[in-house]
Amino acid sequence: MKYISILASLIIILSVTGCKSKVVTKKPNVILIYADDLGRGLLGTYGQEIIKTPHIDKLANEGISFKNAYGCHYCAPARASLLTGMHDVRPGQWNITKGGIYENLDNGMTFQEIKDSIHKIAQPAKKDEIFLAQVAKKAGYTTAEFGKLEWGFATTPERLERHGWDYHFGYYDHQRCHGFYPPFLFENGEKIDIPGNTHSNCGKTNNVESEEGYKDRWDMTGKSFYSEDIIMEKLLGYIDNYSVTKEDKPFFMFFPSQLPHGPIAIPEVHKDFKYDERLTEFEKEYASMVKMLDTDVGRIVAKLDSLKLLENTIIVFASDNGHEVYTQQVDRTNKDVDLTSNKKYDNIKTRFLSNLSNDVFDGNNGMSGLKRSNWEGGTRVPLIWYWKGKIQKGVVSEQRVANYDFLNTLAEIVGEEELKEKDGISYAKTLFGEKSDVQPYIVTNSKIGPALVTQDGWKLRYNLKKDVFQLYFLPDDYKELNELSVGNLDKVKDLKAKLLMESGGSWHK
Repeated sequence: MKYISILASLIIILSVTGCKSKVVTKKPNVILIYADDLGRGLLGTYGQEIIKTPHIDKLANEGISFKNAYGCHYCAPARASLLTGMHDVRPGQWNITKGGIYENLDNGMTFQEIKDSIHKIAQPAKKDEIFLAQVAKKAGYTTAEFGKLEWGFATTPERLERHGWDYHFGYYDHQRCHGFYPPFLFENGEKIDIPGNTHSNCGKTNNVESEEGYKDRWDMTGKSFYSEDIIMEKLLGYIDNYSVTKEDKPFFMFFPSQLPHGPIAIPEVHKDFKYDERLTEFEKEYASMVKMLDTDVGRIVAKLDSLKLLENTIIVFASDNGHEVYTQQVDRTNKDVDLTSNKKYDNIKTRFLSNLSNDVFDGNNGMSGLKRSNWEGGTRVPLIWYWKGKIQKGVVSEQRVANYDFLNTLAEIVGEEELKEKDGISYAKTLFGEKSDVQPYIVTNSKIGPALVTQDGWKLRYNLKKDVFQLYFLPDDYKELNELSVGNLDKVKDLKAKLLMESGGSWHK
């Protein structure tokens, strides 16, 4: 038997008793599960001790996980970067639409008026621009997206279709995703009403724990159906239907879940946490959101296995950005203040660390910073690839890879040419025990300013407000506590030039 290549359309040439026959193995299905605000420290495989995540951990134990994977600093640019294969430091790369507009649907605005308003703001795709789902479609895949749909804070079915999705179900408005009891969702451009859910803001609650906030969360009036349950029902039904119809095409599925993005809301506290004296009620509910995400990953795997699809399905698990603290409570946890000194973080000499702000979960995995920052805790994310019997088992890769590398990685896996005009490059060979080309450096943006990390671990971060560059060497300084620019001025100059080149220097004074 001559093994040609897993990455070249999975063609196997077999010699059988004197004659040769060519058997073309079906290309693998691909499912990308994209968590929302899930710091990697919330997963057992990255060290979490309070919340058990056996289903996600199993993917890591039987697949490959990455220690140095980078997302973006918050949700809208992360999704744009993922779906375009471009990094978020480029000036004017995307227009970010305003969220909340769909709360006006049938309450002062028609669907058409809302779509027209979004299309006036949203930057139209260039005629020859290729998006992630289109890469899969070109390779013969059918494509589907479930959950928190697309980038910006509001989208339309026309934009989803342009980006290559054959089927889509979920929210068109990211602000509405801050509640978990939507009165309606969308399926392929059709409004789907959800009887029993009556809150126009989807039942959004408060971000800081209080007696009033607790009562509000657990007042279930007008909260009949939880969005994750609705979306999972559609997602699992899609897999069922695929199996029944024996679709000739493989499928590429994107599942950008709401979980565990806040404000905190959950139908019930998971039994693992009900009597855990280490946790406040708020923390128990938040832990239950993470637990639900893990359970749903297990449900997807079990469904694939029951339909005999698992062995020919790649499952990827990732998150959009670093950790965010949603369990803030007076005299307990405050993400902006060092509780040991009662001083606000300045993000130059002081920064969020779990022990200083009492994040009981250590969701940023001991790194500095949170979502929206250019510390490692703001942009380093979990990344796991699993393909039963095909991808390396139990490997932890040190390679630095980026959210914007996924598009070209998928292209190589499904047998398409890499798109050279994209910022990302493929790391597919790494998944199969070979040596991939590597990015010389990763760039990310943030509310503070941009940052650059080289493949060997030198990091330059910029504080826009203070006009300050800071240099760190991550292999020796996991928490970014030792600033090294004074003794490494040439290194600062070199990395600064690269960062300015990637960004056009538009942010630098």
